[in-house]
Amino acid sequence: MRILVVGAGGIGGYYGGRMLEAGRDVTFLVRPRRAAKLKADGLPIRSPSGSVDLAAPPAVTADELKAGEPFDLVILTCKAYDLPGVMDDVAPAVGPGTLVLPTLNGMRHLDALDARFGPEAILGGFCLISVRLDDAGRIVHLSDVHRLVFGARRPEQAGPVQKVSKALEGVKFEPVLSDDVILAMWEKWVFLATLAGVTCLTRATIGDVVQAGGADLSRAMLEECRGIAEAHGQAPRESFLEMSRKRLTDPDSTLTASMLDDLERGGPTEADHILADLLRRGESQGVKAPLLQAAAVALRAQEIRAGR
Repeated sequence: MRILVVGAGGIGGYYGGRMLEAGRDVTFLVRPRRAAKLKADGLPIRSPSGSVDLAAPPAVTADELKAGEPFDLVILTCKAYDLPGVMDDVAPAVGPGTLVLPTLNGMRHLDALDARFGPEAILGGFCLISVRLDDAGRIVHLSDVHRLVFGARRPEQAGPVQKVSKALEGVKFEPVLSDDVILAMWEKWVFLATLAGVTCLTRATIGDVVQAGGADLSRAMLEECRGIAEAHGQAPRESFLEMSRKRLTDPDSTLTASMLDDLERGGPTEADHILADLLRRGESQGVKAPLLQAAAVALRAQEIRAGR
């Protein structure tokens, strides 16, 4: 299986690098500057699960991709605000039999991908990992969690998705073939929207919020997000909710959303994709979510202020 990983940053570099390490046929789609750095310095990964240095991993730029053949699997690891440009860049790699596995959060990206490439090509999926690029350009994996969840969204994808599962056997991360990937995606969205909403509103870690008397804030925002999912026929499982409540009310937690990092750096955020889109979906079903609304307005106001 020929696999194209879009991006060789923290997430794309980690998962693509692990597949390369396991001998899979992987190519990275990157910008020219990143391609030159990969050629010169390779792809170093530092992880509790084992470190590896991959010399000159295969990489192409968007212009070079135009002259190539379609891939069997395309894995998207971009941010939501980069998706329109990424779809243009990756289009030459998507042929009649190509599967596209997006790891973006939320659900709105599925509509855009379905419209561009056809719903029969687009799998469901997401990743669970804490990873970053350090100043030396190394990919640093910060915990022992490195899960890639994927699954069929349509009955006709059941056979092809098994081939994806087979291709991921033996890699040094945890591939999970979900039998209900849409529910799993909604569950992650519920947790992430709560985490981002609470930590961006307060500009603090979950532990800081709880120690300041805000455990009920986390619980209430989680309940709002849960209600929206349920209204759309995707009620989160009780085991998921129990885990989420525990993580979101831990007084010792140093957990924040990556959205807070983006906000504090003054860069673009995924607030519209993660918070505002969930809020809109709640409003469409008559579900009130005042805390989620406060978080979405706060993030949007900061973006307006930064733009001014």
